[in-house]
Amino acid sequence: MSNRAVLEVIALDVEDAVAAQDGGADRLELVTDMAADGLTPPRETFAAIRAAVDIPLRVMLRASDGFAAGDAAAVAALAAEARALRAEGAEEFVLGFLNADGTLDLAAVEALTAELAGCRWTFHRAIDRACDRDQLRKALADLPGLDTYLTAGSADGVDAGLPVLLAEAARRGEPGYQARIMVGGGLTLTHLPALRGAGIDAFHIGGAARPGGWDRPVSATAVAEWRTALS
Repeated sequence: MSNRAVLEVIALDVEDAVAAQDGGADRLELVTDMAADGLTPPRETFAAIRAAVDIPLRVMLRASDGFAAGDAAAVAALAAEARALRAEGAEEFVLGFLNADGTLDLAAVEALTAELAGCRWTFHRAIDRACDRDQLRKALADLPGLDTYLTAGSADGVDAGLPVLLAEAARRGEPGYQARIMVGGGLTLTHLPALRGAGIDAFHIGGAARPGGWDRPVSATAVAEWRTALS
């Protein structure tokens, strides 16, 4: 069995997507407005990227900065966007919402996942702002399609969250811990030995794929460095 890890790269446009694929990315997370930590991209952008690359794409479902879903109208609008993206051919998604007190907004998550029958999806870094990660995981455990948690282990990034990541990896297979851990958020190459040693096999990069800053395009060379480190 191969021990090749999954490498996911954030892409904003076709240029990013092609460079990431050329560098060896296994999957793309499609977003717009990285200054807001990633919002839902236009359907036209999804369609252009889908035509340009052949690796899997996960599309962000998030309308505004922060991790609140908004009112019923906002949730309904995002659900409509999910339907439209599916009509364009999207098959994988990224989402996650919290209430103001840091608890899981299960109603919003269920409203969106009701539109995603048959799709695989990631619960993103909202988990790192949750007041109780274990409770959140167990509340989501039975939702169909959830196969990944994107997490740094802490809202402050992997440096601070490493002990949490290692502890959660050790609980793999328990109720609420069946979904894959994908580490992202301040991730550096120096974190890989400890994470790989714990059996974590999925990694997510954004800024690390963009030498010179978040406003720069994805570099195939930078992605290839990560691909080599994970091989």
